[in-house]
Amino acid sequence: MSRATEQIRAARDLLLSYRGRVDEAREAFTWPEISGPFNWAIDWVDAIGRGNQNTALWICETDGSERKWTYDDMVRSSDSVAGWLRARGVGKGDTVMLMLGNQIELWDAMLAVMKIGAVILPTAEAVTSEDLADRIARAKVRAVIANAPDTPKFDSVPGDYLRITTSAAHDDWLAFADAHDYPSEPQPVVTDADDPVLQYFTSGTTKEPKLVQHTQLSYPVGHLSTTYFIGVRPGDVHLNISSPGWGKHAWSSFFSPWIAEATIFVYNYRRFDAHDLLRQMRRVDVATFCAPPTVWRMMIQADLGEAPASLREVVGAGEPLNPEVIKKVQDRWGLTIRDGYGQTETTAQIGNAPGEPVKPGSMGKPLPGVPIEVVDPETGQPSDIGEICLRLDPRPLNLMDCYVGMPELTHQVEAGGYYHTGDLVTRDKEGYITYVGRTDDVFKASDYKVSPFELESVLMEHPAVAEAAVVPAPDPTRLAVPKAYVTLAPGFERTRETALSILSYARDHLAPYLRVRRLEFDDLPKTISGKIRRVALRGRELAAHAATHGSSDRGPGSRAEYRYEDFPELRSRH
Repeated sequence: MSRATEQIRAARDLLLSYRGRVDEAREAFTWPEISGPFNWAIDWVDAIGRGNQNTALWICETDGSERKWTYDDMVRSSDSVAGWLRARGVGKGDTVMLMLGNQIELWDAMLAVMKIGAVILPTAEAVTSEDLADRIARAKVRAVIANAPDTPKFDSVPGDYLRITTSAAHDDWLAFADAHDYPSEPQPVVTDADDPVLQYFTSGTTKEPKLVQHTQLSYPVGHLSTTYFIGVRPGDVHLNISSPGWGKHAWSSFFSPWIAEATIFVYNYRRFDAHDLLRQMRRVDVATFCAPPTVWRMMIQADLGEAPASLREVVGAGEPLNPEVIKKVQDRWGLTIRDGYGQTETTAQIGNAPGEPVKPGSMGKPLPGVPIEVVDPETGQPSDIGEICLRLDPRPLNLMDCYVGMPELTHQVEAGGYYHTGDLVTRDKEGYITYVGRTDDVFKASDYKVSPFELESVLMEHPAVAEAAVVPAPDPTRLAVPKAYVTLAPGFERTRETALSILSYARDHLAPYLRVRRLEFDDLPKTISGKIRRVALRGRELAAHAATHGSSDRGPGSRAEYRYEDFPELRSRH
């Protein structure tokens, strides 16, 4: 076992010993000091996995079929794939796009690409040919691995890249299955610790997607912070609801469970069914469960029933969780969903750690190894209200290498000795951090700063509201007023009465200067990773305002809008 392997295991075990003592864990923890030749797939996965018959990956389908792979299976099959890719000219520094679902080929390919020193570019299956053309050009893709239904998307995508499909070989597409006939031989370490290993396009909720690059350390070893946050332990069965192609999948369906030497469980449902998912969780004894807010909201709309007996940790990630969702799960299961925070550019930064008291609405405290500062955006000085920043001296191990092809932007987000996340928070006297919103999302109304998330959290408490997004709507008097776009829960209709009920609830539970002044029922626009695109809603409001030349009349496309002043019942009860 190499020194790097020993360091990673020692760091992990130290973190696991500090359950319920995050402040002490921060004091005791230091990142492994790894330099020179290092490859996570070889120095960690191979080191713990060769000859290991414990289950590493367990995939179950809706037809009841399932299959398990041991750690040793993963080592040997990825060795074969690595050798096969090498024989076809893919090598160190080459970028390999993986456009795959939750299937064994994904895990095999991620390990294999990493082993040969190539760079993994996970890509969601939902992207279009236009998206692919842009990404393949910007990332200088050398090879693509995709499923048969997606191969036609590449017909119009130019480039001299190797094409590999998980189905039968055809035209200029090679068959991935042929890789498993290649000899399974241990791979040599050809990478250094600071070599690139992963690239991700960001979700693009507010701007065009950026291409984030991580090294052999920043994501693979950096996810020690995520392992601590999730609370996954050796031997656990861990379930994460996430689609491949996005950072959260790598966080919770690849790196963290295997750092913990746990089992990754995947349930490939075609359409989400809370009862079916819970049945599977009980059947396989899931111990740790992570899901995005959208899934948690769908689960509480169903009858949760009793908590699976084996379930120890429940986690939310991707976007902040509304306190009402956390309360409902706590009341029903006796388990508290622990919210956390991180970015594509980092691993987990902040979290309600296992065993720690959870403050409603808070994301928790800085996680071990993450040098968080809250900085006033105007003065650049530490503050209890401001932007989440990471101190860069010394540079935290779990921070990205750079934005590929964007040196000016990389420099900009690392200005003043900090990495700037672009997220605004408050911090209380006990060190708990509460999300306010993106710097791009916070707006002024009547000269007051408005946090959309604060208003959305109140709206989510109303039984008719399944999802909500608040954006500024131009107003000739107040400059802007808060407008809520609402997706209704099952059983509620898009009527005046429903709008009145929601606006009335918001009025009674928000300060007057935060009052929701407009409301529209609609399905919220989202990125292909499931995050709400408030930028699209803001654009819609600006377009409607421009079409009416600044008048207070309703513009095109806003006929379904309800306004506070439309309801004498509300105005008479100020």
